[in-house]
Amino acid sequence: MKTRREFLQSALAGTAAFCFSRCPSLATSSSEAKIEVLLGETQGTISPNIYGHFTEHLGGVIYDGIWVGSDSKVPNIDGLRRDLVEHMKKIKAPVIRYPGGCFADSYDWRDGIGPTDKRPRRTNFWAFSDQSPAKHRYEPNEFGTNEFARFCKQIGAQPYLAANVRSLPAQEFYRWVEYCNSPAGSTTLADERARAGSPEPYNVRYWGVGNESWGCGGNFTPQEYAVEFRRYTAWVPGYGKPLDFIASGPAADDLSWTTGFFEEVLRKGKEHLNSIYGIGLHHYAWNLSRGKTNDWEKGKGDALQFDVTDWYELLREGQRLEPMIESHWQAMGEFDKDRHVKLVVDEWGPWYRPGSELTPGDLLEQTPTQRDAVFSGITLDILNRHASQVVMGNCAQLINCLNSLYLAQEDRFVITPVGHVFDLYSGHQGGELVRSVFSAPEVQYDRDGQPATFFGLNGSASIRGKDLLLTVVNPDTKQARETTISLAKASAASATARVLAASDIHARNTFANREAVVPRSAKVTVRSGAITHIFPPASVTAMVIHLA
Repeated sequence: MKTRREFLQSALAGTAAFCFSRCPSLATSSSEAKIEVLLGETQGTISPNIYGHFTEHLGGVIYDGIWVGSDSKVPNIDGLRRDLVEHMKKIKAPVIRYPGGCFADSYDWRDGIGPTDKRPRRTNFWAFSDQSPAKHRYEPNEFGTNEFARFCKQIGAQPYLAANVRSLPAQEFYRWVEYCNSPAGSTTLADERARAGSPEPYNVRYWGVGNESWGCGGNFTPQEYAVEFRRYTAWVPGYGKPLDFIASGPAADDLSWTTGFFEEVLRKGKEHLNSIYGIGLHHYAWNLSRGKTNDWEKGKGDALQFDVTDWYELLREGQRLEPMIESHWQAMGEFDKDRHVKLVVDEWGPWYRPGSELTPGDLLEQTPTQRDAVFSGITLDILNRHASQVVMGNCAQLINCLNSLYLAQEDRFVITPVGHVFDLYSGHQGGELVRSVFSAPEVQYDRDGQPATFFGLNGSASIRGKDLLLTVVNPDTKQARETTISLAKASAASATARVLAASDIHARNTFANREAVVPRSAKVTVRSGAITHIFPPASVTAMVIHLA
């Protein structure tokens, strides 16, 4: 954590002033809002993997979150929490990252295979965090590669495994690939996999080569890490299937990591770019101090107790992701002229101070509110709008952690407002991105005695056949937006909408009240092929427009 703090302190300073004034929508003095969908201007396919997730052996994510055990009284499928499996099928979860996070670079994959009662107990990476309770300090390894692969198969997702670069040799990476992907009966490790109940290979395609290698993943310089990346990805057996290697990229806006990594990779020749599928980018929205501090602890806000200014400041911190994507993409283009390498935003979300846990003692657990739903809608729209640059996103983290879709304890389970946003947006997966222009009055608010603004409306649009999905965020905590939606070169035959909104911006779902924040159907007015709609304050809307 200390390394993350120090790095983010320096990284945040560089773009604070730029992001404070940036607004992606087109401001207007008119009281009316407009959205123009330019159907003739498609901008690439939205990768389903943008809607991916992240799981780590951290707090209650794995144990009591995903894994309850096959002998548990909690309804389960071979030890996997049934409620979780069923909802992840509903939202069509495409890819899951595992086992970390910082945990990955202290993890020996062999500890998590073989008979459960023979697996070793190890000290968890997070054991000595200030907030870590005794129950989280030691890893039982009941859940490992086999259980994770079964989880992915149950929900229909692709596994994305993060390899240990800091503390295991490259040979162990090759062996992990062999265990997962070698054909039935071909190797000793394939036989061991078969004895665990999986004769057929897992065919894991996505492999992260380390995690946050600038910090908890080894404290490398970008040049040092690039050497390790080349070594770890050299001559890895593919068994006739593609392997997509994802490099450990920068935290936030550190362009020096990106440029340093690519410079060193290319030292051996341009062909080495072909071994890189994507480069990771991590961005957490955490500093709500309004520029008063860059201290990792003091700068954080509260998940539940916040004012209107905190609402906008968190969204502003999240909005910084857009210029980060654009600046890193530009830097990558200086080395990768053919644009072979893409961006993978494999950790994103807000990060608050402790205190809002539904399950006391779950390390880093937060209770998401309507604010986090709006934050997540904004982020997913950013990823959609950059579909030609971003091939994967992984919300941090899936359950019982930071920006979680779900919270669970024993037999209790609740879908958070964030989980409902992923449901609303799931129809974008595989759709063709369509350029859309949002024009609305900016939100005006007081930033500790100084006037500040935020965008009035924003979103993204995708098309599949005759159906257009338009997702829209209204961040204004008080003002509804009556909006005209025009479709260039087309007209609407009909339209339906689902809206996630709440009269209280602090609204949240709990074990006692699981439906305080749920999507509701809303009427959409279509006249002569044109659409008008009122977007409620502090809302996320998914509108399906059937074209005439």
